[in-house]
Amino acid sequence: MEESLEASGAIPDTRHPLAYRDYRLFWVARFCGVIATMSLVVVLGWQVYDVARSDYGMSPSTAAFQLGILGFVQFVPLFLLTPVSGVVADRYDRRLVAVISVLTDILVATGLGLATYLEILTLPLLFALAALHGVARIFFGPAMNSLAPNLVPAKVIPRAIATNAIAWQFAAVLGPAVGGMAFAVFPALPYILAVVLLALSAGLIAAIKPIRRPDIDLTVHPLRQIRDGLRFVWHDRFLLGAISLDLFAVLLGGVTALLPVFARDILQVGPVGLGWMRAAPAVGAGLVALWFAFKPMERNVGVKMLWSVAIYGLATAIFGFSSYLLLSLAVLVVLGAADMVSVFVRNSLVQLNTPDSMRGRVSSLSGLAISASNELGELQSGIAAALIGATGAVVFGGAGAVMVTLIWAFAFPELKNARTFAPAYRE
Repeated sequence: MEESLEASGAIPDTRHPLAYRDYRLFWVARFCGVIATMSLVVVLGWQVYDVARSDYGMSPSTAAFQLGILGFVQFVPLFLLTPVSGVVADRYDRRLVAVISVLTDILVATGLGLATYLEILTLPLLFALAALHGVARIFFGPAMNSLAPNLVPAKVIPRAIATNAIAWQFAAVLGPAVGGMAFAVFPALPYILAVVLLALSAGLIAAIKPIRRPDIDLTVHPLRQIRDGLRFVWHDRFLLGAISLDLFAVLLGGVTALLPVFARDILQVGPVGLGWMRAAPAVGAGLVALWFAFKPMERNVGVKMLWSVAIYGLATAIFGFSSYLLLSLAVLVVLGAADMVSVFVRNSLVQLNTPDSMRGRVSSLSGLAISASNELGELQSGIAAALIGATGAVVFGGAGAVMVTLIWAFAFPELKNARTFAPAYRE
């Protein structure tokens, strides 16, 4: 097993993350994978709403509720399997777990592409493949998130997280745009491109050199390890506050699920416009990530995280009121930029406040909070849209996110008291 870079002292800690070969492979793999999955997801959301409206004759409010069901069917496996995925990431080769997850997504993209080409799409089929995509994400997230800190020295981790966010966010810009435009050319084309990019991603992950396994007692029963991970987060008020803040803010303030409604029936810009709107938050996030990659945040990081979540909620509410595409896109860019500040601070602090032997389980719990907020947020948005309309649902959710931020600032003073990214654990 290779000695860690930091322990060997072979490479100075001041180097950029991309100076490390394995991190470069990781970075490109993440970039290709996110383009593929974001392209897949944006087309999947469009098809669910369009099939509900066109083939099933549903009203806009009832079809919007189907988008909520789309989120729910991805949440069910997420809720059941997330604790298991964390233990798997800590006990087994994280590269292998990530590769198997990507291969699962290749099956999903292939199935969706064939069903689209043969024109046999139904809502049950779309929901089933969406659930399988959710399973792949459950195991992919903890494996990749806990792998990244092992590829660079501890002092480089905040910059590595920002550089990793560049891959994610700029791919998130390209993915929806490519998906929307490719779908307009040939409906099955986005899925064909997704299969190619996912295969490339799997190959790059497999090429990463073996890393030192975390010091974890393999004789301990996996159920006890799951309990230990939950207990660790529950008793660490900083980790609990950071993870739960994201959970409730995005649960209320998520606007993504209802974008097909705005694209088709409110702004009337079609799948291409939907691609622009899905890409707009990533534009703002990518610019912020690029800034942090060269000039990382260093002071008052906790307060800045709280402010960013509040701005995220306010931007969400403004989007709900907008009836002009350019204004909507501009607000989504601001929303994405604010979200990136929050993600950068939270991910950096969570990674640096977690020992390596716990990173898989803590990453899985953090991923559960993020994904649960996304998927349950979609369900909440779908139900709210069915009751008070898409505009009301988005405005209400944005206001709720601002309120959650105020409550968490007082309930978890550890968040606003976080001044720097000083690591609590040194591997």
